[in-house]
Amino acid sequence: MIAYILFTLLAVLPLLLYWRNPYIFYDLRYAITAIKIGVNMGKFKRKKPLYTVLDSFLDKVSRQPHKKFILFEDTSYTYSQADKESNKVARALTTHAQLKEGDTVAMFLGNEPQFVWVWLALAKLGCIASLLNCNIRSRSLLHCFSCCEAKVLVAGADLKGAVEEVLPSLKQQGVRVFILSEDCDVEGIEPLSDKIQKASDEPLSPHLRANIDFKSRALYIYTSGTTGLPKAAVINHERLWMATFFQSMAGVGADDIVYIYLPLYHSAGLLMGLCGSIEKGLTVVLRRKFSASQFWNDCRKYNVTVIQYIGEIMRYLCSTPKRDNDRDHKVRLAMGNGIRADTWVEFLQRFGDIRICEVYGATEGNVGFVNYVGKVGAIGKEHFLHKMSCKYALIRYDTEKEEPVKDSRGFCIEVPRGETGLLVAKIGSTAPFSGYAKNQQQTEKKKLKDVFVKGDLYFNSGDLLRIDDEGFVYFQDRIGDTFRWKGENVATTEVADHLLVVECIEEANVYGVKVPGHEGRIGMAALRLKENMDFDGKATYQQVKHYLPSYARPRFIRIQNALELTGTFKQMKVKLAEEGFNPAVIKDPMFYLEDNKGYVPMTQEMFDAIAEGRTRL
Repeated sequence: MIAYILFTLLAVLPLLLYWRNPYIFYDLRYAITAIKIGVNMGKFKRKKPLYTVLDSFLDKVSRQPHKKFILFEDTSYTYSQADKESNKVARALTTHAQLKEGDTVAMFLGNEPQFVWVWLALAKLGCIASLLNCNIRSRSLLHCFSCCEAKVLVAGADLKGAVEEVLPSLKQQGVRVFILSEDCDVEGIEPLSDKIQKASDEPLSPHLRANIDFKSRALYIYTSGTTGLPKAAVINHERLWMATFFQSMAGVGADDIVYIYLPLYHSAGLLMGLCGSIEKGLTVVLRRKFSASQFWNDCRKYNVTVIQYIGEIMRYLCSTPKRDNDRDHKVRLAMGNGIRADTWVEFLQRFGDIRICEVYGATEGNVGFVNYVGKVGAIGKEHFLHKMSCKYALIRYDTEKEEPVKDSRGFCIEVPRGETGLLVAKIGSTAPFSGYAKNQQQTEKKKLKDVFVKGDLYFNSGDLLRIDDEGFVYFQDRIGDTFRWKGENVATTEVADHLLVVECIEEANVYGVKVPGHEGRIGMAALRLKENMDFDGKATYQQVKHYLPSYARPRFIRIQNALELTGTFKQMKVKLAEEGFNPAVIKDPMFYLEDNKGYVPMTQEMFDAIAEGRTRL
């Protein structure tokens, strides 16, 4: 009898646990993966000499030398070939640039196999790679050198013109410039490809990087941001490993083929994409740039099973003309961040049963979340193991004063479940914050002191999040994106979501602009219209009137041919906000929301009346 009761209890227990927490099996699987990662990290830390991502690559070269590593256009490279190519690059740089352990080398390259060879070569020499955004020019480009103090630049042949623009300044700084071509007629730019071809492909001695430890700098990755000059986030070998393990969290397997079109100079493409694939010994399909029209053709051509996404990419895919073969592919997993809930649903309905694993985190941040359940719209889910390793909280934030709200004792106030708050994470040994190279001001700006007790130190994520009763985390807005009007907070993402429902609108970038004589900022939206469609002011007015409170309705509309994006597909807001709504300054078509009338063309007379206070807003 007792045995029967015990058997019944054991049989019923999983059902009871599931009833209390329907996500318990997801939580357990995540916990097992997290524990495995923790064990591996412990092993790597104890290994002498240090076991790096490069060593993981060299292990794969030894175990699977003939497996395809990089598929690029119509060419493929095995793990062994990649190893030899990077050996040649390393030897050429050693001979002609006299590189040694600890030196910093700036890489100015797009997505191509040579990027991978140069990065591996620098790792073999114990050098720090400074990954320059290949879209930046002049002042921004020179600023990146002042951050990392690189004395050598390796540039792609297609970026020769951009290098020439800043060459005099680079010469003054003593920077040696190499370009990946066989010859160059510009004085001060040395060709490197001919030297690489002549170099030996024999392995390099591990003693060249013998003094590196987990805290040693491995990379500088520049945060594109939405304003200001790039900031060089410091990535050490420990952080490099942690980002690499995201693929394990997402459920990537040993036989997957990963499609990387995101720029390798950013953390998503290099750390989560390429390094994650190296750790698992996968085949990577590398593309120069994202192409919505060729995306699924590539997936079919290369038998891709895992894709990455960021920002608006998924919506771009959903905006392509529908085809009969939309579901004819082998993609089973999409991993990335920034997908809207409506796009999430549309993507799955159109392209099939693809598991979407949304992740939240910043290149320089010390906190992150993974939506390992696949809950639509959530950027992650809380987990008790995560809380143990990284103490974080959502605190009350005043969007008007742009500072955390303090209690009578001068400490921050944690918001209750379901409310929006600023994400902060305690800086410590298990959740470090390395900051930005040569930029103490911006580093300190990301720190909050005396948050809950005197003397504590927290990382300021700059993001407003909400956590529901089930522990799912939802992105609400960036600080600075949220604005206050008529005493109310306006969330730009919410307004943009409603605008995108209007048939004529393809993209919407919502922000707040200052108005003379008024407190706060009033709503404005830059729109890109669908092809061959005009702005439908009447439909837009009906949409915002029906779904948004009066204070949240965009008072000004600006029509643009293309919305400016950063290198990681984030919308540029600050510049637009500074330009305001003056027709004398802005040549784009603009519309003004007249009370009870709808959107009408904006005129200089209207602007003058608003600026002089003759028209009340």
